Amino acid sequence: MGMSVTISGATERDAEQIFRLQYLCFQSEAALYGNYRIAALVQSLDSVRAEVASDCVFVARLGEEVVGSVRGSVTEDGAASIGTLCVHPRLQGHGIGARLLSAAETALAGEHGARTFRLSTGHRSEHNLRLYRRVGYEAVGTIQGEDGVPLIVLEKQLPAGSYATTA
Repeated sequence: MGMSVTISGATERDAEQIFRLQYLCFQSEAALYGNYRIAALVQSLDSVRAEVASDCVFVARLGEEVVGSVRGSVTEDGAASIGTLCVHPRLQGHGIGARLLSAAETALAGEHGARTFRLSTGHRSEHNLRLYRRVGYEAVGTIQGEDGVPLIVLEKQLPAGSYATTA
């Protein structure tokens, strides 16, 4: 391919590419569940722009093309919520998702002091579950998604001293 994938913070100009990428990436999830109303497929471009402006959003780039994305924010209980992780189908299986997760975790721990990271994925999404388990997440429960899809909730706890935190 000749170019390497780089991970960086998203900017407002990335919002449209993130929007299109998540629509492409979540088609396979929708097919898996027979549900094309999952949140990533019905989210508006304006909503993606708002998240890029307010949340911790990282992108993976191959040249100028956004080929992956992840979002994170800190919840009221001080945990970090990680969501909408996606990697272009042609680049899945090359560690980009794990790199995006690591970038979000590092930023949320360092900038916001998060020690617990929480995410969810569909109960049939074995490839997602394998990735999350491989990078240290453990299932802690289940919830029903707004779209009716049963979700597995996973968490990862950081040991003391894992990331530099600011007070």
